[in-house]
Amino acid sequence: MSEKREPTFEAQPAAGSAAEDRAPEHGSEGKAATDVARLETELEAAKAQAAENLDKFLRARAEMENVRRRAEADVANTHKYAIERFAGELLPVRDSLELARTVDIRQESQTALQKMHEGLDLTLKLIDDVFRKFSLTTLDPKGEKFDPTRHHAISVVESAEVPPNHVVNVMQKGYLLHDRVLRPAMVVVAKAPEGGAKS
Repeated sequence: MSEKREPTFEAQPAAGSAAEDRAPEHGSEGKAATDVARLETELEAAKAQAAENLDKFLRARAEMENVRRRAEADVANTHKYAIERFAGELLPVRDSLELARTVDIRQESQTALQKMHEGLDLTLKLIDDVFRKFSLTTLDPKGEKFDPTRHHAISVVESAEVPPNHVVNVMQKGYLLHDRVLRPAMVVVAKAPEGGAKS
C-alpha cells in the first residue's frame, strides 16, 4: 500500500503585494514629473508670450496716443492758420490803400485826384484778383428776379420800368464763396404800380 502524500503548496506572493505596488508607483511618479516639467515649460512660454503681447499692446496704445495728439495739433493749426494764404494775398491790397493815403488832397489839384482814382482802381483790381483766387463771387443782381436765397430785400417800391418781383436797386453787393452765400445782396424790389400792373 502506498503512502498518502499531503499536498504541498508553494507560497505565492499575495495580490497587491508591496513589490507590485512599488512598480506602478515609480511609473506614475515619473509620468507626473514629466507632466509637471512640461506644464512648467508651457507656463514659462505662455508668460513670455503674454509679456510680449503686453509690450506690443502698450507700444500700439502709445503710438495711437501720439497719432491722436498729432491729429489734434493739425486740426488746431488748420483752424488757427486757415486764412493764412488769403491774408497773404490781401497784404498788397493794404499796401495799395496805404499808398493812396499819401496823396495830398489838400492841393485839390486835378493831378492829385486823378492819381488817387488810379490808386483806388488798382486796389479794386487787386482785391478782385484775390477774390477770384479764393472763389469769391460778387452778387450784383440789379434787374434780376428776386431770389430770397441770395438776396435780402430791404424795401419794395412801385416801378413801371422794372417787372414786379425784380431788383430795382442794389444797396450793398452780396458775395458767394464757391456756391455758398457768404453775404446776401441787400436790394430794393419792384412791385407793380397801383392801378395798372405791368405784364
